[in-house]
Amino acid sequence: MDRELAPELVTRKRRNGWLIGLALVVGLVAVVAGLQSLLKTSVNASEIRTAVAQVGPVENTLNATGEVIPAFEQIITSPIRASIKRVLLTPGTRVRPEQPILELDKSFTQIEYEKIQDQLALKQNGIDQLRMKLNKNLYDADVNDQIKSLNINKLKAELEDARRLLKVGGQTPEDVTRAENALRIAQLEKKQLENDLSYNRESMGASLKESQLQAQIEATNLKVLSQKLRQADILTDRAGVLTWVNERIGSAVSEGEMLARLADLGSFRIEASCSDMYAEQVKMGLPVIVRINETPLRGQITQIKPSVQNGVVQFAVSLDDNRHASLRPNQKVEVFIVTNRSGQAVRVANGPAFKGKRKQSVWIMSGPDRAVRREVELGLSNFDWVEIKSGVQAGERVILTDLSRYEHLNELTIANQ
Repeated sequence: MDRELAPELVTRKRRNGWLIGLALVVGLVAVVAGLQSLLKTSVNASEIRTAVAQVGPVENTLNATGEVIPAFEQIITSPIRASIKRVLLTPGTRVRPEQPILELDKSFTQIEYEKIQDQLALKQNGIDQLRMKLNKNLYDADVNDQIKSLNINKLKAELEDARRLLKVGGQTPEDVTRAENALRIAQLEKKQLENDLSYNRESMGASLKESQLQAQIEATNLKVLSQKLRQADILTDRAGVLTWVNERIGSAVSEGEMLARLADLGSFRIEASCSDMYAEQVKMGLPVIVRINETPLRGQITQIKPSVQNGVVQFAVSLDDNRHASLRPNQKVEVFIVTNRSGQAVRVANGPAFKGKRKQSVWIMSGPDRAVRREVELGLSNFDWVEIKSGVQAGERVILTDLSRYEHLNELTIANQ
């Protein structure tokens, strides 16, 4: 005897049947849609963009990014250790030459200046005393030398007298020998005195020169500090715009610490960077196209930083027209490095249809409502143009829209709706 199936089992089987049927329907719809796509041989004219091939120059470019910065930017630093007493101008202010920016507290440096002044005066006084002492010693030594000369003359006379008296028997040989020895001793003492005089003259002259050099060093330090005190009046030395000012009143600043930045906004340059995969192609002097919105500006690479940081090569661009009205400080721009150029080439506007391959197929308009697929060989390319070396003639209209979904076709109908 047959048993009746459980209601939940019957429900499960019925549900599975519906799911299988639904899957078959979805699969059938997908197959039909795919076949329709494959069999579709037309595209609406409103969905495509075309351009006419023409003869003209094409430049091969590498993509980079850049930032507009002032061609001249002066960094104003503190010449002394001080504190900010008052801020006279704020960032964004246009300034003229000799206009004060900040006021610094110079009291500490002023005290140091006065201290060096006193040290210099002390050195100069020591030099005067040393010179007087040298003059006195030289005078005394000269007088002693003269006295020794007179004494030698006296002893010479006594020796002559002793020798005459010896001849007549008025003196003994011992008296003559004694007179000769006294003369010889006096002559040696005079020679010693002259040697001491020469030594003292050179020694005291060297001491005087050393003191003079020390005084000269102090005078130089005083002159440098005086110059720094004058520079501590923080003034602009040219016209421009303040881009940054240290506005922390009362804060201490060290010698050489930045106080302000002054930019000349009349001219600009570009600080650019690109991937290090282009490092070998980026060279000094290469032409560059800088695109600001839709405005192209020409220039060239004037500096390349030697190190690669975070996979990026940095370089500077000098613009031919560095005063163009479109240039703004800190503005981000597109930069294209020109690595090659063809003067007369068949070119067409760049678009999604070009995939960067050397050989590929593109669609060419062969009539108002018909396009054909054609194999072409591409050459140089940039943001604006693609060089077509073969496959397209000047005057033919090329479809720039990506129609890779029609790769299975050789002809395509353009529907005008």
